[in-house]
Amino acid sequence: MQSQRYEISQQQSVQVLSLALPDVMDGMEIDALIESVLRALEGKSRQPWVMDLNDVQYMGSAMLGLMVNVRQRILQGGGKLVLCGMSQQLLHIFQTCCLERLFTIAKTRPDALAMATRS
Repeated sequence: MQSQRYEISQQQSVQVLSLALPDVMDGMEIDALIESVLRALEGKSRQPWVMDLNDVQYMGSAMLGLMVNVRQRILQGGGKLVLCGMSQQLLHIFQTCCLERLFTIAKTRPDALAMATRS
């Protein structure tokens, strides 16, 4: 499934959600993106997931809320979520909000794929 701002693919047995977000998005675009991503998760939350953030430098509160919501849906469904590809700036945002405590974070996609498939 693809959108202008994200792509979902499968690598090995892992669903990979790659985000490509600009630093600034208007409210309508954010709402549409959130709705689209959450709809794409339906029926797939039991699987292992990697969220690749290589093309994201900044996240505002709405996108951080999406991250928490995605995590919650995947965990409630019995799946696993690993984030990867975080820039230093984005990692700093996560640390400022204490979100690095909620997420499993890997440096690279191969590392994240390995972590997502481990029991």
